[in-house]
Amino acid sequence: MHSLSLLENIAVALGAAFVGGLIFQRIGLPTIVGYLLAGVAIGPFTPGYMGDPQTLGELAELGIIFLMFGVGLHFSFADLWKVRDIAILGALGQMMTLLGLGFALSWFWGWSPMAGLMLGLAVSIASTIVMLRGFMDLGLLNTSHGQVAVGWRVMEDLGTVLILLVLPNLGARGTAPDWHAVGMTLLAAIGFLAFMLFAGKRFIPWLLLRVAHTRSRELFILAILAISLGIALAASRLFGVSLALGAFVAGAVVSESPLSHRIASDLLPFREAFSVLFFVSIGMLLDPIYLLNNIQPALILTGLVVFGKFLVSGAWALPFPRPARTVLVVAAGSSQIGEFSFILGQTGLDLGFLGKDQYSLILAAALLSIVVNPLMLKLISPLESGLRKIRPVWRWLNRYGQAQAPVEDTVADHVVVVGYGRVGSHIVDILGELHIPYLVIDFRIERIERLSKKGVPTLLGDTANSDILGHAALDRARLLVVTLPEEAATELTVAAAKDIAPDLAIIARAATRAGVKRLAALGAKLVIHPELEGGLQVIRHTLLHLGFPLQEVRRYADTVRRENYDALVKSQGEHDLLRELLDASDLLDISWRKIPPHSLLVGKTMAETRPRSQTGVTVVAIMREGKLMLNPSMDIIFMVDDRLGLLGNPDQIEAADRLFFT
Repeated sequence: MHSLSLLENIAVALGAAFVGGLIFQRIGLPTIVGYLLAGVAIGPFTPGYMGDPQTLGELAELGIIFLMFGVGLHFSFADLWKVRDIAILGALGQMMTLLGLGFALSWFWGWSPMAGLMLGLAVSIASTIVMLRGFMDLGLLNTSHGQVAVGWRVMEDLGTVLILLVLPNLGARGTAPDWHAVGMTLLAAIGFLAFMLFAGKRFIPWLLLRVAHTRSRELFILAILAISLGIALAASRLFGVSLALGAFVAGAVVSESPLSHRIASDLLPFREAFSVLFFVSIGMLLDPIYLLNNIQPALILTGLVVFGKFLVSGAWALPFPRPARTVLVVAAGSSQIGEFSFILGQTGLDLGFLGKDQYSLILAAALLSIVVNPLMLKLISPLESGLRKIRPVWRWLNRYGQAQAPVEDTVADHVVVVGYGRVGSHIVDILGELHIPYLVIDFRIERIERLSKKGVPTLLGDTANSDILGHAALDRARLLVVTLPEEAATELTVAAAKDIAPDLAIIARAATRAGVKRLAALGAKLVIHPELEGGLQVIRHTLLHLGFPLQEVRRYADTVRRENYDALVKSQGEHDLLRELLDASDLLDISWRKIPPHSLLVGKTMAETRPRSQTGVTVVAIMREGKLMLNPSMDIIFMVDDRLGLLGNPDQIEAADRLFFT
């Protein structure tokens, strides 16, 4: 046995969590299982190194604060309000039903009433983190079914915060509940909420905006940490409410800032690191010997969590006017317990409501349910297919309408665009104008919501860190365009896409010269280095302005490209083609223009308007009602909204714009 210092505790805990998380990620299970087992490995119940539970427990407090701050940061009354009919009543009904079932099971086992209450509360609350990750992997998050499940979880989160607020006053250490203290605690919480909503909601976003104007990322991150930790501590010291509630409210207030997405991004490393320490500290409380000796009750409790919650959640979702698939998604997403159950259990342990053996049983059920939950999510489609075959049952289950078809079933012969930033949005605009079907994948929910409102097929998720590409119908796609600015994410995306669809053509964006080579080796058909291309254009115009011959300037650019794209170019012929593709704008510019209603072209033929003789451009194609006409004849009549493909140099295109398109 070793006595570890603070630094050694952190190093060993994070190292063990990394190994455990990596193993479980490789086998397709949630990394949280690896973190919990890492805690078991360094806990007091297993041989080898033993971490200091007290030290890691104190660090876990930071994990709880950052977890709750993150929940508050993403908490949205708007999301809850959109699905309020099913989410509020359904979630509350499910929680009360499972509270009763858990209490009944504890009574059967001979537990105390307060222990039974804690068991019922723990099994009634699902893990938001586990559900969101599973939904992202399966492409469910930005569907109508996923939105209902998210609203359901939001309501559960809100209920959990209130439970954590009241628990310390419900008869700690076996005494009678102090209802006066409960009332005072609720009043203090209301006062804290009122103060934060009226004062904090105005001051904190203003402060963060001022700090952002200093253009110092260090100061901005320090401000976020000071706000999250400071408000949590102040809420506990001044208002007597829990650190968890203070952190949750702080996150909810900060979410009102226009910088909330940057805040979430900057806070993420701290939240992830300390959350991992929290899960490791929870795992240290699990006694494997106790679990083996009590495998039967552990499996019974896991069955209640997985199958009982599936049935109860589904039953509470059924009465509401939603498709049957929504019921299945809500039920499958609810069939596990996680971080909030850990927090509740830890609170019950600290208050003396639960014994260590009872808490170990809850931990075991949580661990097993998290392992099983991805399988439950993958059973949604097979279960739906099976129910469809029982037509009378399916007609009743799906009496409120047809289920929204999965995105991968609605697209074919499409272009998949990964990343809807500046480059990606421009590509999407062009594809839309040309009536080419496309699918957009992005990890920012506000972008996906904006596109979904326009009827654009979308998937919400991180292509570098999930299985979302498996739902983009890559085997039926024409092209994959990866516009992500992060080179590592692009490489992971290209590699994953090649595994799914080896013959798919991929165009990728590289940030460095080395990245061009790596992406080419991974299978990208064409890799564009935007900084190189932009730099060459600046050099081109600079040298031409200084009087250097055009051919010499082109030869220089040609040499630079050869050196930087040599990973893609295997022959002189390929190099010549690449030069033509990337450098065509030096002499000619092929541009598309839409004919406006007031144009001189409307109702006239090409022979009458003579665009080539008047401006120098040649009309090489016309796109009309989705049909492409190449080399149009001189007697074709131009119509409003025709898109003309114009061939010419920049001066000629500009002249055509002035005469025909403005």
